[in-house]
Parts: sequence; structure tokens; C-alpha cells
Amino acid sequence: MKELVEVIVRALVDNPDDVLVDEVGGGDQSVTYQVRVDEKDAGRVIGKQGHTAQAIRTIVRAASVKAGQNATVEIVNANGEQDSRGVGEES
Repeated sequence: MKELVEVIVRALVDNPDDVLVDEVGGGDQSVTYQVRVDEKDAGRVIGKQGHTAQAIRTIVRAASVKAGQNATVEIVNANGEQDSRGVGEES
């Protein structure tokens, strides 16, 4: 699943080498993927009104359900805090 997130995000950004996806615990059935990108590419990943980020979350959620898991995607800034532009978006 982590590879799926990386492939999608790398395709969207200008600096694919700066993409970092961290798998954050949860449980056996739950995982959160934190996505970090170059500051200049954050807008590309989030999209207008968060539509791109929501589409990424929907794809990952659908793939995770098929695999019998629950996965969420967070877009975080360089400090590891959730990007303020992603606040209010369903995870």
C-alpha cells in the first residue's frame, strides 16, 4: 500500500526524489501514511480545495478495504505537522 501512495504522489510532483512516505503504526488492521513533499510541490498534492488529496485518500482507502485493512493518508509539512491546507479533509 505504501508503494501505491508513493507512485501516485511521485507522478504529481516536480521533484519526485523529495517524496517521503512514512507508515505510522495503528494496529494490525489500521495504518496511516504520512506524505512529505518539497514545499513547492505541496500545492500539487493537495490540489484546489483539497480535491487531489481527497482523491488520493479515496484510492488508498478503496485499495486498503480490498486488502482487508483500514488505511488513511495525511499530508504533513517538513516539521511533521499536518499541513493546514489539508485540515478539514476527511482522512
